[in-house]
Amino acid sequence: MNEPTNPLSTRRDFLKNTGKAAAATAIVGAAPIGCTTRKVATGTALAGVAVPHVHAAGSDTIRVALVGCGGRGTGAAANALKTSNQGPIKLVAMADVFESKMNNAAKTLKEQFPDQFDVPADRQYIGFDSYQKAMSHLKPGDVAISATPPAFRWVHFSHAIEKNLNLFMEKPVTVDGPTSVRMLKLNEEAVRKNLKVGIGLMCRHCKARKELFERVQNGEIGDIIMLRAYRMAGPLATCFSGPKPSDISELHYQIQRFHSFLWASGGAFSDFNIHNIDEACWMKNAWPVQAHATGGRHNRGDNIDQNFDNYSVEYTFDDGTKFYMYGRNIAGCNDEFATYVHGSKGLGIVSTAGHIPARSRIFSGHK
Repeated sequence: MNEPTNPLSTRRDFLKNTGKAAAATAIVGAAPIGCTTRKVATGTALAGVAVPHVHAAGSDTIRVALVGCGGRGTGAAANALKTSNQGPIKLVAMADVFESKMNNAAKTLKEQFPDQFDVPADRQYIGFDSYQKAMSHLKPGDVAISATPPAFRWVHFSHAIEKNLNLFMEKPVTVDGPTSVRMLKLNEEAVRKNLKVGIGLMCRHCKARKELFERVQNGEIGDIIMLRAYRMAGPLATCFSGPKPSDISELHYQIQRFHSFLWASGGAFSDFNIHNIDEACWMKNAWPVQAHATGGRHNRGDNIDQNFDNYSVEYTFDDGTKFYMYGRNIAGCNDEFATYVHGSKGLGIVSTAGHIPARSRIFSGHK
């Protein structure tokens, strides 16, 4: 009978056998000071997904495939390649449906990481099946990055599970009720395989927010009596869109302007306000059980997108506590990006003017 091998003898074995040090931790460990890395969980619905029971022999180098080469995907790949304390990492394949995005991302990443960029032209895939071709260059224990519009997230999740790959998925991971049910079902299979994933809710790894969470949970502001959050700015990303140009197909146009279309992104509310909603629910340490919402669309000329210009949601938690979320995308109005937690003894400010720096702090009163 052969002597058992050390279960932590390689990095892939380590990623397989540990519950917390998921591969996604390695691939997104480099982030701005104050908010480090991305949210990682294990065995939790929609948050814990992607590492196999087998590992690639012969090399400890983690290979990465990038699916979705826009700004967020390029940034996520850069985060992965900047990681310096997890051993060797290389980008070996890329996929997108737009050649221009592919070319820009490849040029940027090759210039920034010449020693880790290993994606020759024949591993730069274009088309709707390109994610399969890019992931085909990975072995179990390697990492895929899914940073396309979220409508395709479940497709990439399914394939990563089938291939026993670790996965980083940009938020949001679903766009509506049916896709949420599908993702939860997929996650059962991922948990069964002990797979892991990172999700792009980076506020969960902000040091200041972490300390505030601990203080709130320890009762420093007393019992939480109300929460409120604001995400008010001008038009963001591609949430406003005019009529389709004649030189592009309808499908490619909607994918290119995905924030404008509910099937592709869930809309501006889902894609942007998710951060404030997430950090507020984190402080409450619970999820709402009810939501009552209104929204309005104003005169925007010939824009054909499906977004409202303002949103207002009253969330209710199981204990009756209310959380009020206000969102707006109108130019020339007062801007605010902030989240507040009101307690019976004082006030906690989760974020003040954006993701970073959070400037989290506590006050003895509510003024």
